[in-house]
This record gives sequence, structure tokens and C-alpha cells, in this order.
Amino acid sequence: MRWCPSSVLHLLRCVRLRPCIKRGRSRLPVWMREMWAYMSVVVRSLYFNSLTDSDVVFDSVFEPVFWTVDYVTRWFGTVFVCLVVILVSSIVLIAYIVLLPLVLNTYSPAWIVWHVCYGHWNLVMIAFHYYKATNTSPGYPPTEKSDMPFVAVCKKCIMPKPARTHHCGICNRCILKMDHHCPWLNNCVGHFNQRYFFSFCLFMTLGCVYCVISGRNLFLDAYNALETSYQTPAPPYTFRDRMIHKSIIYMWVLTSTVGVALGALTIWHAVLISRGETSIERHINSKETQRLAKRGRVYKNPYHYGRLNNWKVFLGVEKRSHWLTRVLLPSGHTPHGDGLTWDFFPVKKDLMPV
Repeated sequence: MRWCPSSVLHLLRCVRLRPCIKRGRSRLPVWMREMWAYMSVVVRSLYFNSLTDSDVVFDSVFEPVFWTVDYVTRWFGTVFVCLVVILVSSIVLIAYIVLLPLVLNTYSPAWIVWHVCYGHWNLVMIAFHYYKATNTSPGYPPTEKSDMPFVAVCKKCIMPKPARTHHCGICNRCILKMDHHCPWLNNCVGHFNQRYFFSFCLFMTLGCVYCVISGRNLFLDAYNALETSYQTPAPPYTFRDRMIHKSIIYMWVLTSTVGVALGALTIWHAVLISRGETSIERHINSKETQRLAKRGRVYKNPYHYGRLNNWKVFLGVEKRSHWLTRVLLPSGHTPHGDGLTWDFFPVKKDLMPV
């Protein structure tokens, strides 16, 4: 039996086309090929040079996780700010609608003056510093060419970084004297708004402690009243009374929880301020201390001017009256320096008499 040449050629063409068709059908989408190429680069970066260490490996492996967290935090910042405003407003409404009438009807005139004055002063300080912390720029290094001193080049911005400057992945730019990115502010905490952030945390903690202490007896009475009404078939309280009791319990539980959590954060930042450090510099200085200790040397923080002077520099206190006008009252004064250089107190001596 003779084979037809045309039939043989047709068979060979079919055999050659089948692998091509399969390769075309199994071709991955563009986004999967891009992801595969990205993962290949990540894997190759692990053994790119001899400078690779555990930190480089950790950053490379968890880069997708960091990117996801930054993306979610960036988009949920507005939600967190709205949540803070709603929670604080609910406590203020309960204080005006429920607590203030009780204070006016039961307390002596001296205690009424104390509660009214302190409560409104604390509320003003909280609102002022939270507004300034969220709306004040933390400070950014200049993007144009300048003669400013710098200590490194940002590998993401490809721009010179002055001392104490770090890159924020959420804001996607470098921040002067960066402490951290706060989702509750939807803003970075840096050179120009760190005082507002700390003052907000401090006065919010004081306000929570004030509500917890002054409302303790009201909370116990409201809790016992609700427990009694649930155990008896005919509750002796009206709907309005039960809502008042629940509002008092809500206020006390919320303020006590926030007071403990925010109080611990405030104490931690107070310790850092006393040492002349930020949250990021705390880790850097710790590593430098360990590194130099192995060589028999002692590391000293160049931005530590003494505990009292650190607080004066941080709060912007230049004379005695500033403790009242700049610390105990709302003040929008700018901090010392421009955030680019840090040589305004090279001699470590007391700036003023205590």
C-alpha cells in the first residue's frame, strides 16, 4: 500500500501543531506571569551578594505581607479617624445628658465648679491636639537639589535622607524624625506633629482616668440596678432609667479600657522622650549598643541632652511661662529646628534653671 505524499505532509503538520496549540492554551495570564517574575526576583535577591543577612531575608520573604498591611492601613485610616470621633462624641454626650444633671443636683458648689472646669479644660485639650495631630504635616525632606547634610540615600525614594529621617511605606515618602505611622490619626508622627500626638495621648488618658474615678459609684449603682431588674419578674425601672444605667456602664467600660491601653502607650512614649529617642531610634540604638559592646565600646545617643532638656526641647519650653502657655494651654508653636539638622544644643547643659 502506497502512502500519498499529501497525506503524510498533512499528518506531520498536525503532529507539529498539537504542541503549539497546547502551549497556547496553557499560557498563563499576564498578572500571574508578573507575579511569578516578581517572586523570582525576590528569591534571587536572597543570594545576590555577600552582604545578605537575616534582616534582608526577612524583608524579602515578608515583602508581600508588608505591602498588604500598608495598603489596608492606608485605606482604613479615614475609618479609624471617624471611629475615634464617634467614640469620643458618645462619651461627651453621655457626660452632658446623664452625668452633668446628676452633678448639678447632688454635688456641692465647690465640686460642681471643679468638675465643670476640669472636664471642659480636658475636653478642649483633647479636641485641639487631636485636630492638630491629624492635620499637621509631620515634615518631609526637600525633593529639589539643596546643600542640606544627609546621612544616607533612601532606597525607595532615591533621595538624600537627613539624620533621623525614615521612609514610611504607608505614606510612601520620607518623614523627618519619624516615630511611627498612626492609623488612628491617618497620619505619620514626625518632627512637626509629635508633640500634638503625645499631648493627645496624655490628655485622653487623663480624661479616661477622670471618668473612671468620678463615675465608679455611678457604675456600681447602675450595674446592680440592671442585675436586680433582670432577676425580678417586674423591673421597677422605666425604659429611660434602664437606658441611663446602660449608658453609664458603656461609658465606664469604654473609658477604663481605653485608659489602660492608651496609658501604657503614653508611658512608653514618655520614656522615649526622656531618652531623646523615637520608636524607630529605640531599635536602632539598641542594635548599636549591642554591636559596640562586643568591641568593648559604649554607644551614646547624640540626641540625648539630659532628661529635663529633652522634655524642654520636645515641648518647646524656652522660659518658665511656657509651662503654662505652651503645655497646659492649647498652643500651636512649632518645635525647635527644621528637622534637617540637629545641632541646636551641642553643649549638654541645662537650658534654663528649673
